[in-house]
Amino acid sequence: MPRLIDPPAGPALDIEEVTARLDESGVDLTDEASVAHCTHLLAGLSRNRDFLADRVIAALKASYTDQLELNRYTAQVFLLHRSPRGFYLRANMWPSERDAAFAASGPAAFSYGVPHDHNFSFLTAGYFGPGYVSDYYDYDPETVDGRLGESLNLKFVERHSLSHGKLMLYHAHRDIHSQLPPESLSVSLNIMDEGEHVPWRDQYIVDLEHGTIAKRPTLTSSEMLLRCAVHLTENGRDVAEQFAKTHPVPRVRANAIGALAAVAEGDANIAVLERGMGDCDARVRADCARWLSE
Repeated sequence: MPRLIDPPAGPALDIEEVTARLDESGVDLTDEASVAHCTHLLAGLSRNRDFLADRVIAALKASYTDQLELNRYTAQVFLLHRSPRGFYLRANMWPSERDAAFAASGPAAFSYGVPHDHNFSFLTAGYFGPGYVSDYYDYDPETVDGRLGESLNLKFVERHSLSHGKLMLYHAHRDIHSQLPPESLSVSLNIMDEGEHVPWRDQYIVDLEHGTIAKRPTLTSSEMLLRCAVHLTENGRDVAEQFAKTHPVPRVRANAIGALAAVAEGDANIAVLERGMGDCDARVRADCARWLSE
């Protein structure tokens, strides 16, 4: 499960100081010295009981212009700082079942009851309220190909809540959690890895009943453009052919093959998928086999 970290002692810190020091040092959540540095700063920020309210009020007065331009995530995410050094700082709002946002959008909009891992590491702190509840599971990513329906050999660890003052480090491709709503509205603060490698890594949605990979929701804009390009021009099909043969990311090769199969006439789509069955990666072969069976 995510690593619980004892909050280091220290004063409350202003967000300007925190972001400046993070920008200066950078963030590497796989390095212990960097984790310790980030932990000190995030703990100090979580002790500042005024900064988030000030930021929220200022954003409301500005009609959320900056947030709409900068925030790539859902309405529950409040972006605090995006660094050119490949990380960002954000606040996450977690409504309870009694809150209007929960009633309007339902639990899935906040990832409640959607067991998943993450394709990036992040450090999180409980800032306000009792915190969301999670059932935590571990798996060994080194033993997993990433095929849909593949067993993860999950190990249940415990149920835990991210209450005010708690710090946790989530590890990319290792920690799975199934979140439940808090008893009352809660807020967490996150330092997130946003390296260029992140969009190319798969994230897994998990079927807890069977302990298997149910979905891989990660999708880049280039993969969506492939699906469109093959329908529009011959050149688009040439690009998809190249991606299907040589792209270094298996998921992209599979999506290129799927795009080509979608525009192939007659039985030619079967030939495209059968050719994909010769790919060196098990994920690509499994996707092509599934499409052939369908």
